[in-house]
Amino acid sequence: MGHDGPAAGYRRWALKIEYDGTGLVGWQRQNNGLSVQELLEEAASRLVGDAPVMSATAGRTDAGVHASAMVVQLDLPEQERLDARQVRDGISYHLKPHRVAVLEAAEAKEGWHARFSAISRRYRYTILNRPTRAVLDCNLVWHVRRPLDTTAMHESAQTLLGRHDFSSFRASACQANSPIRTLDCLDVTRDGQHIHIEVEARSFLHHQVRNLAGSLQLVGSGQWPVSKLRAVLDSCDRRLAGPTAPPDGLCLIGVGYEIDPFR
Repeated sequence: MGHDGPAAGYRRWALKIEYDGTGLVGWQRQNNGLSVQELLEEAASRLVGDAPVMSATAGRTDAGVHASAMVVQLDLPEQERLDARQVRDGISYHLKPHRVAVLEAAEAKEGWHARFSAISRRYRYTILNRPTRAVLDCNLVWHVRRPLDTTAMHESAQTLLGRHDFSSFRASACQANSPIRTLDCLDVTRDGQHIHIEVEARSFLHHQVRNLAGSLQLVGSGQWPVSKLRAVLDSCDRRLAGPTAPPDGLCLIGVGYEIDPFR
């Protein structure tokens, strides 16, 4: 599905969804397991008498990554005459028992596209920083035992803001045409035993946020000085950066549009 509008006889809907990515292969349909896309399209199809349903998303999350505010589009047959509440509640009903649900639904304005109309994406990476392993939120955090200095992490993070070549924090399998990205926000804060890394940009490279989290953790533990993160960025060498943090701690928490499709 490109920039084109919905096919004849179909109406485009904007959906805001949340999901726990544990045990799923990520957003995109794969042959090796269940994806969010497959679950959503099948639930929507059941709502409209098993008619085929096509979707597109603002971002493709990896296996094990979560979302609290992912925005997707669905093209549903017009003859069903559904309203926003029926779309939200009907698809959510058919998504059970999977941990995927529709938070909001709205008819999309002409020309709107979940991916191409998006102007920002915001992620939060959460570290549980305590000696004891995670129990209640074990699938939603990265457990790091050694004490982390969030002040040092935040100070180091600020040196990466702006437009740079992020090759050092890019997965080898990344298919983006260019490693150049603009980081608008990279904040590190502590809330009790939880450390939150919040990052916002128009778009991200594959594993960029998890690679940043893995490197920031080295600054927080004192293994790297505050200045090293910028030196690693400037090297454009992935081998010099820290490890890729596990997917469990990553959650997409917002997608920005010029005009909010849900208002």
